[in-house]
Amino acid sequence: MDEPKTYTVAEAERFFAVEYFNKIWDLLEKPGRSPQEDEIMLEYAYASRAHWRVAGSPLNLQRGEWMLSRVYCVLGQSEPALAHAHLCRQLTDQHLVLMQDFDIAFSWECVARAHALAGHKDEVQKLCRKAQETGNLIKDDEDRKIFEDDFNGGEWYGLK
Repeated sequence: MDEPKTYTVAEAERFFAVEYFNKIWDLLEKPGRSPQEDEIMLEYAYASRAHWRVAGSPLNLQRGEWMLSRVYCVLGQSEPALAHAHLCRQLTDQHLVLMQDFDIAFSWECVARAHALAGHKDEVQKLCRKAQETGNLIKDDEDRKIFEDDFNGGEWYGLK
């Protein structure tokens, strides 16, 4: 019989952070999600960020804030979507040296999308331009395509 694998606390925290993050994507992409699945998706987003707070870096927290903003946008809740989008941007600016080029572009995208949900047309236009400008700077072709597909997809509430 194989010995059970043991994990350090940091390894366990990292494992659950990644695991919950991936489960969020499964639910985001699921057609016909139930209200219970929406609640679970939100719980996964908070759980992932909480585990990254212990085992990650400000980069992981920035991505966690991005995900929380996205989940709240999908759920149609503008106030928390905006709050998490602004935290994402704040972490991006405070820890710019840690960010990948796509993290910067996605941080602008999430603020733009949250403002679109809130109906702030003038803000959306400015923020979309900033997201597109930073998206164009993504060096890796595959990463840039992922950003462009995401930016050009999803709900923009008629304001993009």
